[in-house]
Amino acid sequence: MKDNAYYTEVAVIGAGISGASLLFMLSRYSNVESIAVFEKYDTAATLNSSAKANSQTLHIGDIETNYDLAKATKVKASSSMVANFIHHFNYEDELGFRKTKMVLAVGEEEIVQLKERHETFKTLFPYLELWDEKKLKEIEPNLLEGRKEPIVALGVKDRITTVDFGALSRTFIALSEKEETSISLHFNTEVTHISKKWDKFVLHTEQGEFMARSIVVNAGAHSLMIAHEMGYGDDYAMLPIGGSFYFSEKELLNAKVYTMQNPKLPFAAIHGDPDLTAEWKTRFGPTAFAMPKLERYHMMDVSELFEMLDLDPSVLGVYYDLMSDDDIRHYIIRNFAHELPGIGNEFFIKEVQKIIPALNADDIKYAEGYGGMRPQIIDKKKKTLLLGEAKIDTGEGIIFNMTPSPGASSCLGNAFEDAKIICSFLGADLQRNKIKEELCDEKEYCYINK
Repeated sequence: MKDNAYYTEVAVIGAGISGASLLFMLSRYSNVESIAVFEKYDTAATLNSSAKANSQTLHIGDIETNYDLAKATKVKASSSMVANFIHHFNYEDELGFRKTKMVLAVGEEEIVQLKERHETFKTLFPYLELWDEKKLKEIEPNLLEGRKEPIVALGVKDRITTVDFGALSRTFIALSEKEETSISLHFNTEVTHISKKWDKFVLHTEQGEFMARSIVVNAGAHSLMIAHEMGYGDDYAMLPIGGSFYFSEKELLNAKVYTMQNPKLPFAAIHGDPDLTAEWKTRFGPTAFAMPKLERYHMMDVSELFEMLDLDPSVLGVYYDLMSDDDIRHYIIRNFAHELPGIGNEFFIKEVQKIIPALNADDIKYAEGYGGMRPQIIDKKKKTLLLGEAKIDTGEGIIFNMTPSPGASSCLGNAFEDAKIICSFLGADLQRNKIKEELCDEKEYCYINK
């Protein structure tokens, strides 16, 4: 139910997939009376949740070789909620698409590693199959043409692998408006400052001041800056990582094909994906490189940049450790070359040929307007780079979320965690049985039981 009140029980900052999924979770499954969403752009999901800003992959943990068993178990339970939503609410072939996916091992060393991984993970993912070259020739013949090294893949057919997270965000918002909860949507409304007044929060915007009992900040890379402004999260700094993609001139793959991850690298290994925004032409990527901005196609001022980087000795020490590692240093230099205008494809083709050996540099082109930013969080106390999502729960009614990959895949699981905290703070009820009925599969472990 729409409303435009200046007071709300819950304020959500950011209308990307994280903010939209929390709006849906609270409006449908709780008795919270009013929720307001603040988004500085004119529509939802224009940044990292856009289908052009990510790989459109529903990360389960089955083919992501940078996940250990514990992380894969958590991600599977959380991201399965998205697959179940798409299936139970009849959004297949509109928001989510069933395709084949696999992780490809190239060369004897990787093949041994992949087979060992299969033994470790097959209880968690019993549906995964090992495919030899004969089977791969049937499934994806382009993987073998011109190849000299042996290959094996671990994969599965007919699963929801591809999701339009931008469209999913807008669907969550549209469904929320049909619920009895009072919903206020404030687009073109940037929250410039948050202050405290008595036991309430005041959100300051150019459109006026709004008051809320509780706030969840799902503003991507901006979340940490907002936290710092309010005196929270001083133990964290940020390394802004941008990612770009390349397109083939035609459809080369029917499956999502991931490659094996170097365990030293904190960023996703290259993969090839049928792209839902480009008539399923194959998109390769992502690259990964540090960029002095929070939003890929929007600049930021110098003061914000230095505030974000927070370059004290502990942060500089993390940067030094990263650059001291040969693998990471060469990776960073190589990815910088991938971004060079006009000649980046000459360098990037070497990465692509691990997937499709017969391709040449002229067969791929830089994907203009594609790619996004992923804030990598630095723990200043531990002097380490944190992988995955970070959350600052103040215990005072305000939460800050920083959600790089797999934040979109885990959006409903993360929304459930935030909804628990907010409902407890407000004294509201959360309908776990209804969540379980609609967003869980009775054959699988349900995230809300964890």
